[in-house]
Amino acid sequence: MIMKFRFFISVFFFSCLFLTSGSMSQDYKLIKCGTIIDVENGKVQKNIEILIKDNIIVKIGQNLDRPDKCGVIDLSGMTVLPGLIDAHTHICINPDYSKRDPILYETIPYRAVKASVAAEKNLKAGFTSLRDVGCEGAFLADIAVKNAINDGLIKGPRMQVASLALTILGGYEDIRGYSPELNLPSPGVVVNSREEMIKEVRRQIKCGADLIKIYATGTVSDISRDTFEPLSQMEIEDIKAVVKEAKRWNKFVSAHAYGGRGAKNAILGGVRSIEHGILLNEELLDLMKENNVFWCPTLNVYRSLKGAKGIDENVLQYILNNHRKIFKITVEKGVKIAFGTDTGAIPHGKNAEEFVTMVKYGMSPMKAIQSATIVAAELMGWENKVGSIKKGKYADIIAVNDNPLDNISVLKDVKFVMKNGNIVKNSVK
Repeated sequence: MIMKFRFFISVFFFSCLFLTSGSMSQDYKLIKCGTIIDVENGKVQKNIEILIKDNIIVKIGQNLDRPDKCGVIDLSGMTVLPGLIDAHTHICINPDYSKRDPILYETIPYRAVKASVAAEKNLKAGFTSLRDVGCEGAFLADIAVKNAINDGLIKGPRMQVASLALTILGGYEDIRGYSPELNLPSPGVVVNSREEMIKEVRRQIKCGADLIKIYATGTVSDISRDTFEPLSQMEIEDIKAVVKEAKRWNKFVSAHAYGGRGAKNAILGGVRSIEHGILLNEELLDLMKENNVFWCPTLNVYRSLKGAKGIDENVLQYILNNHRKIFKITVEKGVKIAFGTDTGAIPHGKNAEEFVTMVKYGMSPMKAIQSATIVAAELMGWENKVGSIKKGKYADIIAVNDNPLDNISVLKDVKFVMKNGNIVKNSVK
């Protein structure tokens, strides 16, 4: 009996060893690149190979040694880049939200399902990471989608989510325009004191938020028709309290801030990034650079407002002119610009249209690509995980037919997407 048991153990051990070694060899993939864009050095390299073990890049170079049974992915006719990052998205809304507000007509579970579809569209467009800056009233839906992606239940980008943004009573994201007798939900969470702000930061983080979003200014309809000054919604000491509490939990704070006093309060209050910044000026840009504050300009979403109902055309034209002018100045000053689209307010999967506008407004194609890779990764605190094709980072890799440094619009048609070492799209011919 003992001899049989020993024989069984021996067979079991060697079987496990064989299966383990076999599966280990299958974990390797080698990508043969035609052209590769090195975003860290701002250079282009030819005929480079990338060796991937599981989900991690382990070696980059020419004519690499291949482990046994290593899978080969031939992208030798393509331009290869790191997976892109959109640092300003809203997966819980779609562009039709202005006609039929989902917070009034759709359940949160239904919005979570729609958000999962939106997440996959972003991924297949080449955006392997998202910073989702507000669920627009679909509390926990963005967190649920992020968790489902991480657990392998659905396909989507790796994500940071802000869930419910903090706003003030009567401010932007406190639903307005309906009878005050109605008890309606709000797209954001209303906070009426510093104590409530701190409590809400803790609640959001407890529920799974990865960053905190605040509304430091109002929206387009809150801009003065006379001075073009945006509504300031939070005092500097309130913002400092939010930032301090978020920092306790190692989280960053993002501020929706158009310009003026609200943006200045946000910058001096210690936020990580200014979102939109359509009415920034040189004084504010200098403060941003001095305080290492990033800018997510979201250029195209405001261009899409032309002819929209309820938008003052004079205000909109002022916004568009200033946005374009200040973007060019920001590039020249060297303030950190992170790629962000406000996708959700514009169609999911069409994120790369933003690259075309950034280049049109004065940014080089390389800088535009860097804004959606290493700069956005730094903004998120993920610079050691994603944002470049580098040993030790996740294997988030995309490929396009032509060189985007020659024609940035090719990023609108990504042919190959790998996220975390897994191919999620391959239409390479």
